[in-house]
Amino acid sequence: MFSNEPAITRSRESILATNKVIRNTYTLLSMTLLFSAAMAGVAFQQNWPPMGFIVTLAGFFGLMFLTNATRNSGWGILSVFALTGFMGATIGPIVNLYVSAFSNGHELVMMAMGGTGVIFLGLSGYALTTRKDFSFMGGFLVIGILVAFLAGIGAMVFNVPGLSLAVSAVFIMLMGGKILYDTSALVHGGETNYIMATVSLYVSIYNLFLSLLHLLGAFAGER
Repeated sequence: MFSNEPAITRSRESILATNKVIRNTYTLLSMTLLFSAAMAGVAFQQNWPPMGFIVTLAGFFGLMFLTNATRNSGWGILSVFALTGFMGATIGPIVNLYVSAFSNGHELVMMAMGGTGVIFLGLSGYALTTRKDFSFMGGFLVIGILVAFLAGIGAMVFNVPGLSLAVSAVFIMLMGGKILYDTSALVHGGETNYIMATVSLYVSIYNLFLSLLHLLGAFAGER
């Protein structure tokens, strides 16, 4: 008689490993979000000037490269906090701008934060509980994000407010899809490095918040 005990053992070990990655990812994500919010608060209170598009991109991709290079060591943790802290610092001046430009600026920021939290928890919770495989969305998301990013640059360079709003709306949908995709990858073992999983989910939350804030400012802002 052949025993299936080795297969059962491997399956159990695989499940335990996956659960560990999920647990570590959401623990680290929670910590980095708090740190990012703290850095945004410091930038807001100190009235730091906007870093600019080029500086933000250079800082993001530079720290992303560093995080990817150190993802399998303890330095990866420090790199994640450096990346999310930097991105949080870029949010502070943006929040300051909305608070200064709109009489209900504080409410807009809180609504954007609340909306981001609801969307993330809802979509991530759905993917975790249903365990559906959303890997089929990968190619669409890559193309969609690239097209939306280029359209956003075009809207900024040529000063087309309507296109900019459309890009924000598209980004909300794309980031929602990316949250489903990333969470599904955790559940099904497509992503086994919790540091990179944390970064991927953080980027989705960051873009989701800014896109919501942009739309709320355009349609609900009171000057």
